[in-house]
Amino acid sequence: MASPLQQFEIQKIIPLEVGGIDVSFTNSSLFMVLAVVTILLLLSVSVMRAQLVPGRLQSAGEVMYEFITDMINETIGSKGIQYFPFIFSIFLFILMGNILGMIPFSFTFTSHIVVTFALAMVVFLFVTLVGFMRHGFHFLSLFAPKGVPLALAPLLIPVEMISYLVRPVSLSIRLFANMLAGHMVLKIFAGFIVSMGFFGILPYVFSMALVGFEIFVCLLQAYIFTILTCVYFNDAINLH
Repeated sequence: MASPLQQFEIQKIIPLEVGGIDVSFTNSSLFMVLAVVTILLLLSVSVMRAQLVPGRLQSAGEVMYEFITDMINETIGSKGIQYFPFIFSIFLFILMGNILGMIPFSFTFTSHIVVTFALAMVVFLFVTLVGFMRHGFHFLSLFAPKGVPLALAPLLIPVEMISYLVRPVSLSIRLFANMLAGHMVLKIFAGFIVSMGFFGILPYVFSMALVGFEIFVCLLQAYIFTILTCVYFNDAINLH
C-alpha cells in the first residue's frame, strides 16, 4: 500500500531554473492554473448565457455572488463592498482548490502550508495596508481599545499586537491541517479496502461517508477562511 503522504509530493512537470532559483512548473502549479481556468470558464458561461429564468450555472454563480455579498454586508458593512472582488476571488480559489483535490489522482494544493500561508499573508498585508490607508497611524489604536484602564495598557497592547501578527499563521494552518488530515484519512481507508478484498465492503461504505464529510469540510474551510478575512477587514475599516 502506498504511503498516505505520497499524494502530497510535489512533482516537477516542466523543470526550470532562473538565477539559481528553482521555478519549475509542478503538479501544484498545474492545479492552481486549472482552478483559476475552471473558475473563469464557469463564471463566464454563467454570465454569457444569463436569462430571466436562470439555469444551473447561472443560479450557482448568483448564489455565490449573493452569499459573499451578504457575508461582507453582515461582517463589514456597506464600506466593505468595494473589496468584494478580492474577497470573492479568495473564496472561489480556495473552494475550487479544495474541490479539485477530491477528484481521484488529482492534487490538493491547499494541503500545502506554503500555499495556504502565501494566501494568508496576501490577506494580512492587504488588510494592514487598507487600515493604514484609511486611518493613517490612528490604525494603531486597534491595539489599544477604548475604555481600557491605562494601567493595563503595557500588558494589553503587546498581547493585542501578538494576536494580530499571528493571524496569517493561524489562518494558514487551519486550512492546511484540515485538508491534509482529511485526505490522509481517505487514503488510509482506501488502502484498507484494497488489502481486505471481499471483506473491504464495510470500509468501502465508511469511506463513502468520509468522502461526503470531506466535501463538506472543503466547503466549510473555504467559508471559514473567507469569513475570517471579512472579520480582519472589519477591524481595518471600522477599527473594531
